[in-house]
Amino acid sequence: MTSTRPSGAPARARDLRRWRRYLADEREEGFVYRDLASRRSGSEREILLGLADAETRHEQHWRELLGLDLRSEPRVSWRTRALAGLARRFGSVFVLALMQRSESRSPYEADADATDSMAADERIHAEVVRGLAERGRSRISGTFRAAVFGANDGLVSNLALVLGVGATGVAPSAVLFTGIAGLLAGALSMGAGEFVSVRSQRELLAGSRPSAEARQAVASLDVEENELELVYRARGMTAEDAANRAKAVLLGYGELGGEESDVDEHEAIGSSLGAAVSSFIFFASGAIIPVLPYIFGMTGLSAVLVASALVGIALLLTGTVVGLLSGTSLFIRALRQLLIGWGAAAATYLLGLLFGTSLS
Repeated sequence: MTSTRPSGAPARARDLRRWRRYLADEREEGFVYRDLASRRSGSEREILLGLADAETRHEQHWRELLGLDLRSEPRVSWRTRALAGLARRFGSVFVLALMQRSESRSPYEADADATDSMAADERIHAEVVRGLAERGRSRISGTFRAAVFGANDGLVSNLALVLGVGATGVAPSAVLFTGIAGLLAGALSMGAGEFVSVRSQRELLAGSRPSAEARQAVASLDVEENELELVYRARGMTAEDAANRAKAVLLGYGELGGEESDVDEHEAIGSSLGAAVSSFIFFASGAIIPVLPYIFGMTGLSAVLVASALVGIALLLTGTVVGLLSGTSLFIRALRQLLIGWGAAAATYLLGLLFGTSLS
């Protein structure tokens, strides 16, 4: 299906506004793709420029519909320029995640003035951007996982600790020192745990790689009768596939280690030290928030409410960041973080009240 405006046919003001908005959106998406491409090379640059060219084709469609009603070119908004600035300063993963959401929510399928090919383009663009964003997500996944989990654990665990202890009726100074002790103990525990976890994971993966001795032995194997097939069968291949793979390796067409992943293993897992430092810092930064009201001298119910509100805002922010990077609903991710955090804190607070009542 194609959509063209007959020459001289009047257009309703509502249609003109919609067409101008679509034209502005296409211009802004093309601007972002070209800006990202200017800092990339190789295949990524070509892919981004290809996306920008497609947006230019879409622009032309809306220009033709607007005709003389276009009057002036839409300017690139401050929001789009800010996105480009964020990409230059912090990398492209956040921007690509936003572009993935934008492409996946295209209104063209339900718009009679957009062509079928344009609607199909937008669906494919979402998958292309998803693939580009996946590379960035893989590079930061290890440290990012430690950072998000650290901040979230600090927020929830220390809020629960502070509210639970405070509900027993102890002095405000005891609540303050309990919160600080929980911050230090939790941050050290998280940092140590992440260091051991990531280091162990890397060691386990290293133990799964072919050894240097096995690579050297390949050249001396008998082409007709060899045990190389058993290596691939042990990795889950069928007898036929294992035989073909072994023959290719022996004839020099393949490597013993198999196919290499496009994602660097070190980047995907993260460094043990980086994960440990991220966990420590982000746990501490999250755990300090529920203690702030007590640091500034607040007590009683007012301190509980302020601490809960501050932690709630922080949980919404961490949920939004996770939703943004994963390309899923920001609202659902943020609400889930908030409800889980507040739920855990409320349960501990109620237990503290019961414990305090039983002691009195």
